[in-house]
Amino acid sequence: MPEKIFIAGAAGAIGQRLSRLLVSRGFSVTGTTRSASRADGLRALGVTPVIVDVFDAAALTAQMKAAAPDIVMHQLTDLSGGFDADKLEETLSRNSRIRSEGTDHLVRAALVAGARRMVAQSIAWMYRPGTPPYRESDPLDLEATGNKAVSMAGVVSLETQVLHTPGLDGIVLRYGYLYGPGTGNEKPIGPSSVHVDAAAYAAMLAGERGKPGLYNIAELGGEADSAKAIAELGWSADFRLP
Repeated sequence: MPEKIFIAGAAGAIGQRLSRLLVSRGFSVTGTTRSASRADGLRALGVTPVIVDVFDAAALTAQMKAAAPDIVMHQLTDLSGGFDADKLEETLSRNSRIRSEGTDHLVRAALVAGARRMVAQSIAWMYRPGTPPYRESDPLDLEATGNKAVSMAGVVSLETQVLHTPGLDGIVLRYGYLYGPGTGNEKPIGPSSVHVDAAAYAAMLAGERGKPGLYNIAELGGEADSAKAIAELGWSADFRLP
């Protein structure tokens, strides 16, 4: 039987590309969305859609148990508030809550459902300022203040839960700034960027063969060093969906 995968956030930018990849590889995929209007789009990709809010722990656990996945892919974010100056603090707070409380609900549901592995999305621009390129072993900027501190709290919570929950092989992908279809950015942005297709490819590879731990996922020449993902996952930043 093909392995069963549960994608939390399947209708998002990475989630949709990842769904296409996994279905094409013969995986049985269940994907969540909060919007009933996006369920048909997931179904068209070959995904079994589940309409659930990650903050509804009981409903999430019930859906996860029904899906009985081998692997859980955590691709949830909440950037719906936008990045205008007057909305930025609220956006970052909502996204941080997804990473902390949302991850807690996902991890608990995964354990109840018997999943053996979780692959989760994090970010690659939270390292303590120093001399780049930054490797996974370099410290995060835990002394950050202001809005960065809000984001840092969510990142630390997510990474700690995914990597250190007994009974779960946890993998965290620290993505660079996303660009490509569905991201709002046509070209690379920031000091470390990654195309959304290459980001999805990294998640698929991590689910298939990755050892538990951290992996930077960003294009060469930026501030985040992706040598580990290239060597251990066989990842390439040049990957694009047909």
